[in-house]
Amino acid sequence: MAAHLKKRVYEEFSKVVQIPHEETPAKKLRLSKPSKSAALHIDLCKATNSTDALQYLLQFARKPVEAESVEGVVRILLEHYYKETDNSVRLKIASLLGLLSKTQGFSPDCIVDDAINTLSNEKSHQVLAQLLDTLLVIGTQLPESPALRLRLVEVAYKHLSDTYFGVRNKCLQLLGCLGMVDAPVGKENEGPGTSLGGLRDVQSIISDYFGDQDPRVRTAALKAMLQLHERGMKIHQIIYDQACRLLTDDYEQVRSAAVQMVWVLSQLYPESIVPIPSSNEEIRLVDDAFGKISHMVSDGSWMVRVQAAKTLGSMLQVSPHFLEQTLDKKLMSDLRRKRTAHERAKELFASGEFSSGRKWADDAPKEKLDTNTVNLIASGACGAFVHGLEDEMFEVRIAAVEALCHLARSSPSFAEKCLDFLVDMFNDEIEEVRLQSIHVLREISTHITLREDQLDTVLAVLEDSSRDIREALHELLCYTNVSTKECIQLALLELLKNLNKYPTDRNSVWKCLKFLGSRHPTLVLPLVPELLSTHPYFDTPEPDMDDPAYIAVLVLVFNAAKSCPTMPALFSDHTFRHYAYLRDSLSHLVPPLRLPGRKQVYGLDSVDSGPGSGSVESAQLFLQQSLNRVSTIQNLEASGAQDLLDLTIRDLQRLGELQTELAGAADFCATYLRCQLLLMKALQEKLWNMAVPLCLKQNVTATAAAQQILEETYKLEFLYSGLESRQVATIHHVRLQAKALQLVLTARTRQGLDLLIGSCERFLQDVESFQRLFLTELPHLQDSFVDKLLELMPRLSSCKPVELVKILQTTLRQSGLLQLRLPEQIHRATATIIEPTGESDNPLRFTSGLVVALDIDATLEHVQDPQNTVKVQVLYPDGQSHVIHPKPGDFRKPGPHRHRLITQVYLSHTAWTEPSQIEVRLLLAYSSSSTSLTSPSKLGWSESLESLPAAEAAVEGTIPFSKAVKVFIMPKPARR
Repeated sequence: MAAHLKKRVYEEFSKVVQIPHEETPAKKLRLSKPSKSAALHIDLCKATNSTDALQYLLQFARKPVEAESVEGVVRILLEHYYKETDNSVRLKIASLLGLLSKTQGFSPDCIVDDAINTLSNEKSHQVLAQLLDTLLVIGTQLPESPALRLRLVEVAYKHLSDTYFGVRNKCLQLLGCLGMVDAPVGKENEGPGTSLGGLRDVQSIISDYFGDQDPRVRTAALKAMLQLHERGMKIHQIIYDQACRLLTDDYEQVRSAAVQMVWVLSQLYPESIVPIPSSNEEIRLVDDAFGKISHMVSDGSWMVRVQAAKTLGSMLQVSPHFLEQTLDKKLMSDLRRKRTAHERAKELFASGEFSSGRKWADDAPKEKLDTNTVNLIASGACGAFVHGLEDEMFEVRIAAVEALCHLARSSPSFAEKCLDFLVDMFNDEIEEVRLQSIHVLREISTHITLREDQLDTVLAVLEDSSRDIREALHELLCYTNVSTKECIQLALLELLKNLNKYPTDRNSVWKCLKFLGSRHPTLVLPLVPELLSTHPYFDTPEPDMDDPAYIAVLVLVFNAAKSCPTMPALFSDHTFRHYAYLRDSLSHLVPPLRLPGRKQVYGLDSVDSGPGSGSVESAQLFLQQSLNRVSTIQNLEASGAQDLLDLTIRDLQRLGELQTELAGAADFCATYLRCQLLLMKALQEKLWNMAVPLCLKQNVTATAAAQQILEETYKLEFLYSGLESRQVATIHHVRLQAKALQLVLTARTRQGLDLLIGSCERFLQDVESFQRLFLTELPHLQDSFVDKLLELMPRLSSCKPVELVKILQTTLRQSGLLQLRLPEQIHRATATIIEPTGESDNPLRFTSGLVVALDIDATLEHVQDPQNTVKVQVLYPDGQSHVIHPKPGDFRKPGPHRHRLITQVYLSHTAWTEPSQIEVRLLLAYSSSSTSLTSPSKLGWSESLESLPAAEAAVEGTIPFSKAVKVFIMPKPARR
């Protein structure tokens, strides 16, 4: 009996013990992934009033929801929606339904029926509008379901008769985003279309609300129609008259949308004929629309005026006489309705008599001419651009200038007529308007020739204190045609004044005169004796070659001489010597000239023979052959392979100097091969076959090589643009080899197991990260170093650190060169510091402890996001280094892939005994983050997952990408 009782107690005890063990895993599973819907349900049940419920919903909206939990959360929200009586809570629930429908990976088709059902019993207009917005979100998330879209459009059509403007707005928005032209909407005797007695298309339904009493609904109707157009549906032409009537609406939002609508229809039906009100005349629709939009340039709202001016610039199909009328406030005669000679003779015959002259004004016209009724263009549209250019708001003036630019580029005759107006804008009080006017005149400069009075107005801008304005004007003069030699003389005189007043404009002025001379050689020719101060009988003194003004004159003359073979006969002997000097020192400004009889004396053999397309193609072929030749080094001995790499690197560097088009690709290949050469030298036989104490010097060399390879790979990745995924994977592959070499060298030279374990863990994380980032490129990396590592990955994750190092060493030495494949275009980021030049021997003096400003002017080529990546480094003689981050406003973009940096750097130091040089250079900052896997595999020598290092932080650094410029400075001691 006792034994039986003992057995029963043991069984009961076992049950008690086992039950928690069976339930524990389930509890852990629930806790590790809690149910969002359950948590939300608990929170909403805890709410005692609507304020608490709204607070819980606001807190829930801030938390992310997984795609698999969305449907459950929606059910909880809908359940609470039907119970809730407070409008604000129901409004928030409706908003949350729309947000949850956008969840990535969730298909909202399962909640459409519930969302539509909520509309039937909803009494609040605001909640109804929000529910319609949710349906719009669902419809846009399911574009492949036409049946659902038609159903949602029917719902919108049903609620269009709501008294609240917000509901009607959302219904119209839903019709515009989801409506289909070929699917009629509505039912017999229902909704706002009963007059048609049946089904109607979406456009006619929307157009009914162009006349709605609420301006917000009228605006929404116009925007819905525009949305249909953006979706590719052709708007009916009958909408045009309604849109034109809305141009006179009392509300600016309606007028603004109406301008867009009129423009859309003018592009769809430009050649259609429309009648002119109060007359029997007809004109093209695009001309009529142009006149009506021109009239809107005088609108009371400046925002409508801006939009109207911008819209005019895109109406390129308008007739020339309508276009020219926008530049004259008086109505031109050819835009007034005229009777034919036959009509006039018929009227005279019908009167029965000719004028006898006895009665006063007996031959006066029988009717009074009303210009508002007989004009082909509205009188308010006359001089539309004149009104726009004289507007009080500078935004309107800028929009008018840009519109003139677009229209003038497509019409040379209009470009000539608007020239005076654009030149007048150079005197605008706002710098942005002046700058935009200069840019516009530069764009249409191929169609125009400046007169002397116009040029005088243009050159007056050279007095402007803004450097951007002056440089934009220099750029304009580069591409402008002038009519007389007096214009050339005037331009040269004003540019020399500009050079004297603003010496920092030197390079810009020289470049301007280079193009001015090459475009007008025949106008420069009669001025040469005066410009060079030559005399047919007397010798004149030789000018100073250090004078920037004299160099400017020579640049003008030499560039004109390139197209004028008779000009060199007017040069004196010292002019030829100066040409030889400038040809060497300023070769980008002085062209090669053919000077008969002086080739042997001065070496002026300058026949213009630029590299043609054939030479570029041969250079590309040479580049590819060099890479193919390098791929055979696997069959050579170590010394022969190194020699081949050395020769190839030298050839590629020389190729980059000779062919600027291929400089980026050649430098990229040379840098990559240099990394391979360094790696090959570091893996020499004698280094690895000797004991560590006997090769300390070689170890130091190999460590430096590994570090240099890492630096070069960052240059390859961040200094070159146009790289494809294949090239980035190749760069990361070389970086992984360098890190493996560093790990092996660390194991050979340093003691301490903890350090080695940490290094091994980081390296394996780098390998896993490489596999994850470049999974698609792995097939192209067969038999490479990383390919062999991935095959050995299970073994590497479980072996000891010492064994891992041995495997890495063997794999490194057995892996060969990975073939580099070039993309279509590679460009290297470059920077050239223009100012300071570094040529001055006069030190920049300032009091120690205070600061002095150093002006920096540099050009940047092929630099991506310069505002965040470009920095200025100042290196002092005592080793101190300051890095300055320029302001975003210091960067300009004069052209594609080009930037200009104009900034100031503040220098300060303690007192020096004598002047010394500082170095100024530009740096390119980069950040490379190697994110590790979220669940790294447990390594054999790690006791727990907690011992794994965190994800590697971003590797940040800078790359010098400009030549250093040396500047003399002299901090003086402060006076006592």
